[in-house]
Formats: sequence, structure tokens, C-alpha cells
Amino acid sequence: MPKPLGNDITRKLPTDWDTPQPEAGWSRNPALAESLAACKEATREHATSFFFASFPLPAEKKCAAYAIYAFCRWVDDVIDETPPDQQPDLATLQAELDAMLAGQSALPFAPAFAEVTHQYAVPTSFYVDLMEGCCWDRKPVEFVDWPELELYCYHVASVVGLIMSRIFGLQEIEGVPRAIEMGIAMQLTNILRDVAEDFARNRIYLPREELTEFGLDREFLATPNAADPRWQKFVRFQIERARDYYRSGETGLRYLDGDGSRFCVKLMSRVYGGILGAIERKQGDVFAGRCYVPTRRKLCIALKSVAS
Repeated sequence: MPKPLGNDITRKLPTDWDTPQPEAGWSRNPALAESLAACKEATREHATSFFFASFPLPAEKKCAAYAIYAFCRWVDDVIDETPPDQQPDLATLQAELDAMLAGQSALPFAPAFAEVTHQYAVPTSFYVDLMEGCCWDRKPVEFVDWPELELYCYHVASVVGLIMSRIFGLQEIEGVPRAIEMGIAMQLTNILRDVAEDFARNRIYLPREELTEFGLDREFLATPNAADPRWQKFVRFQIERARDYYRSGETGLRYLDGDGSRFCVKLMSRVYGGILGAIERKQGDVFAGRCYVPTRRKLCIALKSVAS
């Protein structure tokens, strides 16, 4: 089992949880058709694993999930793809969020996103937490220790799990920590997969204290050697940590709707966790190209997930 969530995260946890009751047929509103189509296309193009895992969802929940993804993608892109001297700060992002929810944004996904926020009663504080986390990437990143990285994972991934939990019908507040753990697991997977790409952007998400513990440092990441025994041990440690979070996160599946939502999250966990297996098969070499789960393997994972 992973360590208990840090105090900085537990202070952010909701103290109560109601299950949303969206209006039946809201996604069939003709005024939303173009926006919903844009959200679906953004998900299909940029989130292949999630798009694959979404197939068990009822049609209306698919629409909602794609709209949330489109918003998350926009936040991420506006930080990563905007020149450093033009990147928006948190206040600017919040102003754009307010415009979206008020129906005053020209962004293609905004009408669908605003409707989903209304239908599933998503707290705007979740969106603000997400934007705050993404804003940390506006400057060079180097985390000192695990608590710093854990809090970052909450902001950029776990909070997305909480948003999606509104759509997937989370029934009990006891499932909230499990959703947070699932987000941490997925973000740790991202970080381990993207070490080289992130370093090129002057971002070191791997905690300095843990690198030091294994005899590694910034200079190693600048000229990495995946065969180095120190790196091999470090990678194994991080993989096992992530798997602990996946296992614990999956214990919360029982709190989700049984309409395909539960299976969708299980499948996402297994497919995304499969990246860790890909890293292992490459013997920890995350420096010579991105590790991923090919479609054929995703199908095998889906079949196995039905029976487990």
C-alpha cells in the first residue's frame, strides 16, 4: 500500500460528496453538437489511451468525459505551447474559465465544457487546482522531495480524477482518496516515461532527494546511461511505487456506477499501467524513445480486464 496522502493534499479533500443527477438527454441539444464534436476529436487525437478506454461508457458520459479532457488539454497546451514571455498566469486562466462557464468564450470546446460542469455539478475549485498545478510548469521545475512531487501529482492528475468521478457516478466519499491515488499513479507513469523529454524542457520532476539516495543527480540526467545499475534500481523503485498506487486506487472502483464507468476506469488503470511494463521490457531505457502500449496490447489488456 502507498503511504498516506500528505497533509497538503488531505486539507484539499472535499468534506462531503453528492452524486450528480444530470438531465437525461442533455447531450442531444443541437446547440452543443459542434462543440461536443470538437471535444471528441481532441480526445481521439491527443488521448489515445483514454479514448480507447472510454468505449464501455454510455454515450452521454462519453460526451461529458471528452469535454473535460478538452478543457484539460487546453490548460496544458496554453502553458506548453505559448512562448515563455506570453504564458498566462493563474489569474488570466481563471478569467478565461469564468468566461467559459458564463458562455462568453470563443474556444470550440467551451460550450460543451460549461454544460458538463453544470450537469455534473463540478466544483470550480477542482479546475482552479488543475490550473494552479499546470502553472508550476511556467518556470524551470526541480522538486526537492516526495511531498513536493505528490502535491504536484494531485494538482495536475488527481484533481482530474475527482472531476471524472463526478461523471462516473462516485457514490461514496470514501472513494475520493482512491481517485486521488489513481491520479498519482498515472502521473508517476507519465513522469517516468517522459524523463528525457521533460529534462530537455528544464523540468526535473524526479525528487532530488531520491535521485541522491540512489547515487544519481542532474548531471546523470544530462548524459544518461540506462544500463547504469544505479538507474536500474531507481527505476524499479519508482515502478513499484506507481504500481502500489494503481492497486490502491483500483480498490475504489466499487464506488463507481456499474454502467461501464467502473470498467472504463479499470481499463484506463490497466492500459496506462501497461506503460510501466513497457519500461521494464526496455530495461528502464526511457531515454531512447517513448515507451507506449500498442493497440494490439491494449486489446489484450481489455480482454483480460473483463475476467479480473
